[in-house]
Amino acid sequence: MTKARLLRVLDGEAIAQPPMWLMRQAGRYLPEYRALRTKAGSFLDLCYTPELATEVTLQPIRRFGFDAAILFSDILVIPHALGRDVRFVEGEGPRLDPIDIADIEQLTTHAVLERLAPVLETVSAVRRELAPDKALIGFCGAPWTVATYMIAGRGTPDQAPSRLLAARDPQALDRLIDKLVQASIVYLVAQLRAGADAVQVFDSWSRVLSPAAFERWSAGPIARIVAGVRAEIPGARFIGFPKGADRGLVSFVETTGVNAVGVDWTVPLATVRQEIADRAAIQGNLDPMVLVAGGTQLDDAVDEILDAMRGARLIFNLGHGIVPQTPIEHVERLVERVRR
Repeated sequence: MTKARLLRVLDGEAIAQPPMWLMRQAGRYLPEYRALRTKAGSFLDLCYTPELATEVTLQPIRRFGFDAAILFSDILVIPHALGRDVRFVEGEGPRLDPIDIADIEQLTTHAVLERLAPVLETVSAVRRELAPDKALIGFCGAPWTVATYMIAGRGTPDQAPSRLLAARDPQALDRLIDKLVQASIVYLVAQLRAGADAVQVFDSWSRVLSPAAFERWSAGPIARIVAGVRAEIPGARFIGFPKGADRGLVSFVETTGVNAVGVDWTVPLATVRQEIADRAAIQGNLDPMVLVAGGTQLDDAVDEILDAMRGARLIFNLGHGIVPQTPIEHVERLVERVRR
């Protein structure tokens, strides 16, 4: 059986033509996704209906032939599984009832697997449908990022409510992070046992943390998740994505033990390669707006990434998720350019 190219890179091999996938590759830029989203009725119904979530996960593989599928779900299924109310408002995004200190004490992980059973069913179904040379990536949100939504009840520009709690009552934030670490371990172990080949931990809001806070509430909890999962599944493959944490990437890799680290478009790859490439594979880091623009600007940006990482372990990706206004023909051009 041919080993998936993504897994070869995660396992330590540098490949001349790097594997590629795109964050949010299953999404609103695809007409086939929009059709299923309408059929589902709500975003959470789409996430929790295995037949539809499986189809959405596979759509970009059929269209573009990416080297990996990533489970179609959302980082906020964890607070939902912990018993919190989570809803998605059309045109506005996620809404939760802001959690208070008393609520934190009431959180329990006992029903996580039961409530997320439909997601795990999707993982198994996708793995059955995927060709052996395509990897399946599971994921969860990092505890800090998930906590920011639980505390504020929504996304905010700089996550000030969570930073304020960290300043006023850091022990309360520690307790919330601890609950999210426990739930994430259970969830990721179940994804890997259901058929995921690797998992990614998204810390989309790590950039708002000071260096000390980054170690306490981002890198440290992710390290505990990695260790907890590997205690159950030795050798579990991890991709960590601490967006905006360029100043702390070396420490992040050393602390967490991830197999690969995702970097955004603000990070100079030559520097990252010099500091990290002997410790972990590097994933990234095309600016999603360059993909929207297309043309020779896209070609040049792709070439710069490939040249900077030639001979090193690279997983070609965006520096964050693909945006809805991305033209499909630009994604086709990107795939062709990477694989030429």
